[in-house]
Amino acid sequence: MRHVISVLVENEVGVLARVAGLFSARGFNIESLTVAPMPAGALQLEGIMEQTSGCSRITLVTYGDDGIIEQIIKQLNKLVPVIRVVDVTDGSHVERELMLIKLNTERDARNEALRVAEIFRAHVVDVAPTSLIVEVTGKSEKLNACLAALSPYNIVDVVRTGQAAMLREPRKV
Repeated sequence: MRHVISVLVENEVGVLARVAGLFSARGFNIESLTVAPMPAGALQLEGIMEQTSGCSRITLVTYGDDGIIEQIIKQLNKLVPVIRVVDVTDGSHVERELMLIKLNTERDARNEALRVAEIFRAHVVDVAPTSLIVEVTGKSEKLNACLAALSPYNIVDVVRTGQAAMLREPRKV
């Protein structure tokens, strides 16, 4: 089963290597990985306030049954620079990914490619005489569908960020 895990860590040298090493040493695969520093301040995770000064968030996607994921979370929590680990998969959450697609387009095909990109709410971020770059965000399924729809228009490069995920606030009844 697919799991999205959010890891709040101290922003120091080697943290990402330790997290990745934990996965590789146990034969687990990381399907997607994003890392970014957190703004200074307070962050509420699972109802607990955490100070985020000097912290980064690692969001990773992996596959495994509940026992394997439980083992991964326990091992992550043992790492010294790890502050908090949350499996957001079962909770109400938002997931997004960003993809840039570079197309080599001649004048005739460019308008058609732009119409296809528009269907997926993609934005043109660069235009050159023989190419253009579009940006699309959303769930992985949407990005895959956009890529497939644009494939007839001479895709020359694709860059994807990997998943970013955030728990929603619990709904009040």
